[in-house]
Amino acid sequence: MKIVDLLHRWTGGLIGVLLAVLGLSGAILVHKDAWVLLPHAGDAQRQDVASVSAAVTRLTADAAAQPESILFASSGFGLHRVRYDADRGAYADQDGNLVTSWDSKWDRVELWLFDLHHYLFTGHVGETVAGFMALAGLGFVITGSILWWPLRKTFKFRAWPARMTRPAIVRQHRDLGVVMAPLLFLSLFTGTLLTLRPVALLLMSPWSSPAEISAGQSAPRVKGGEPMRPSDWASMFAEARRQFPTAEFRTLGLPRKPGDLISLRMKQPEEWLPNGRTTLWFAPESGRLIEARNALTLPTGLQIFNLVYPLHAAKVGGLPYRLVMTASGLTLATLGSFSVWAFWFRRKPMPQPAAARALKPTSS
Repeated sequence: MKIVDLLHRWTGGLIGVLLAVLGLSGAILVHKDAWVLLPHAGDAQRQDVASVSAAVTRLTADAAAQPESILFASSGFGLHRVRYDADRGAYADQDGNLVTSWDSKWDRVELWLFDLHHYLFTGHVGETVAGFMALAGLGFVITGSILWWPLRKTFKFRAWPARMTRPAIVRQHRDLGVVMAPLLFLSLFTGTLLTLRPVALLLMSPWSSPAEISAGQSAPRVKGGEPMRPSDWASMFAEARRQFPTAEFRTLGLPRKPGDLISLRMKQPEEWLPNGRTTLWFAPESGRLIEARNALTLPTGLQIFNLVYPLHAAKVGGLPYRLVMTASGLTLATLGSFSVWAFWFRRKPMPQPAAARALKPTSS
């Protein structure tokens, strides 16, 4: 037990700040659609073929500024998000008129906050680091519960320490952690799966092999031709709607280089993933349908994996579940920051007054 306690305290003291950053940024991001305040952000979602194809036609009309992708407006956010490259992008209303644009992620709070939460501002290296932080967080949940059990009779729930002293912080840390352990486990477990692919493949292997999962996520091995003409968009969206009549248009991916296909992701009512995994690929030179892949018939392991992000980012369950995951993120921020404070900056015991020392019995 002493070894478990030592590992728990030292690891928390070393990486608690990073876990606090991940928790706080995640708690803010689950409410992103509510605090990104822009004109037309509250517009009702339009999913008819005419409106969507007209917006895409307008957004792709400038040959010198072709987007890489368009994320269509949702029921909770009434703007299309246009991505031109890794740094540049824009929001557009559902008629295809630009509302605002940016040349760097630092121009938009929601962009750099997501980059902080997912990549720690360091790209794929940061994503891997965040994954290991989540894995370590799972270790904290398990070891913390083990360490709490012998002291369970002293349990007293507090959202905040009674005093800013090390003993009070430790007690609050221990008791708050065990109460929130199930939610913390859910947040950290799903975060691990999203960022550490080998772990996800291992856990999905009882249902689907890595090869099956890879095949389910890969585009068709078909080469496209020249970029399609704007007048072809309406027929492409009409074909997609014919294939999946009840699905929403979610994301349009345009060719980045010669030979790439146009991809269109749709979300069926049965899917939890906010942008869906029902995908269609079209030939860019003609708009001809190459393949339509139904998310509901994907390998079982991949279908299970597609539930991970909605659970992690609170994209299901509405406001009640968003509040639950907010509580989880704030708890992680509290536990992580206080563990570092108590480990590195704890207050030293107050010196005893001289009179008290004089009364203290001495050994003969």
